[in-house]
Amino acid sequence: MAVSFYHILGIVLSVVLIEVVGILSSKKVKSADDFSRAGGKAGVWVVCGTIMGTLIGGQSTVGTAQLAFSYGLSAWWFTLGAALGCVFLAIGYAIPLRRSGCTTLLEIVSKEYGKKAEVLGSILCSLGMFVSIVAQILSASALLMTLFPMKFYLAASVSCLIMMAYVVFGGLWSAGLGGIVKLILLCISSLAGGIIVLSLTDGYHGLMTSIEEMMHTLVETHGSVSPGRMSFGLLSRGAAKDIGSCLSVILGVLATQSYAQGIWAANTDSVARKASMLSAVLTIPIGAACVLIGLYMRGHYVTAEEMALLSEAGKVLPENIGVMGTTAQAFPLFIIHRMPEFLGGVVLGTLLITIIIGGSGLTLGASTILVRDVFTKIKPSLMESSKNLKTSRFTIVGILLLSVLFAATFSGAFINDLGFLSMGLRATAVFVPLTLALFFPKRFNYKGILVSIIAGTASLIIAQIIKLPIDGIFIGLGVSLGCCFLTKINKKS
Repeated sequence: MAVSFYHILGIVLSVVLIEVVGILSSKKVKSADDFSRAGGKAGVWVVCGTIMGTLIGGQSTVGTAQLAFSYGLSAWWFTLGAALGCVFLAIGYAIPLRRSGCTTLLEIVSKEYGKKAEVLGSILCSLGMFVSIVAQILSASALLMTLFPMKFYLAASVSCLIMMAYVVFGGLWSAGLGGIVKLILLCISSLAGGIIVLSLTDGYHGLMTSIEEMMHTLVETHGSVSPGRMSFGLLSRGAAKDIGSCLSVILGVLATQSYAQGIWAANTDSVARKASMLSAVLTIPIGAACVLIGLYMRGHYVTAEEMALLSEAGKVLPENIGVMGTTAQAFPLFIIHRMPEFLGGVVLGTLLITIIIGGSGLTLGASTILVRDVFTKIKPSLMESSKNLKTSRFTIVGILLLSVLFAATFSGAFINDLGFLSMGLRATAVFVPLTLALFFPKRFNYKGILVSIIAGTASLIIAQIIKLPIDGIFIGLGVSLGCCFLTKINKKS
């Protein structure tokens, strides 16, 4: 089934709705504080929309379905970790963050450990967020390439331009109000997708039976078609890998500027905590629906690479088995081929919106960190409101343009693996010094903190490169904590 007029109509209506909200939101932006924190006036749903607008992006939808196609239920760890991160944010971090009197997470670190720690952490945290922005570009590109006959660079460029137009005018008001609209559409879309999957397969048992039959065919024909992917359980990639991935997301949520900005935007402490808990509750079923879609596609589709191997072996698949170019297309292809056309169009538009808002929110967070924690330190005159706002918008444009260039390098990677790496980088760069500054002030040497930021991040990257049997977050976090405690000091408050 090709993309029909009703698909396009549904997509256009969804995108126009969210873009109109974003443009109207720009009228609320009168200052840099409005742009980055919504002036501290936001209610529960705006704060929830702000948090989930970034949290539920390409990794949580397209990436989760992609990983579920290949590894089954273990793909759920990204959204489970995100939900747990929101719970910890509500219970332990929301009030201390609000009472810190700061605008960025690294400003909190700076107050306790000095400007060098702030600048270093800002750069490394922004690197982690940049990796996630690249993942959003990849997700949007996979969606656009499924819908329209376009090459990767064109799809990536279009994705970049939409993100740029969305966030550069509305800032956090745009992300928050747009997030509310997106939440409504996304919840409806996820519910519809999950119901369709279970109805098409006669329940979860039928779904898993179709996967077993597919995997048996693939392995019987050519044992290396899907190496190591016969297990589709919650720990199918190994306990150390999957639990480590979940931990990366939990700590990454606590160490990410985008989510903290939602907390600071709330008009009261109670609103901040309720919005975080609401985000956790809504994230879990959305992730579950995306996992179900990925599992369905594994039972009814093969990749182009797998099809080539089957053809070499002289195997002919039944007519009801489809072929897709890449695993990243699992979610959009399901929508096009298994949903009613107009509903499918609305879902596709919602999916595009989800990715756009996710990328926009991360870009806004990275821009805020760089401008306030790095650029204003180099040039203090940028602290003036009008100059700060202009610099923030130029920084957003620069980040998105650079992300398109880097996206080509990672085009063959699992989108969620980039998401786990991104969260891990943010955790090793920010989580430890932030937590110590908030809860154990005046007890650690600033030199130890500087070493921990560098060594922890470097250890994580090295562990990823050499592919250790356990997730790199355990190594990076352990090294970071070790550096801090080796230089622990005791000062009187």
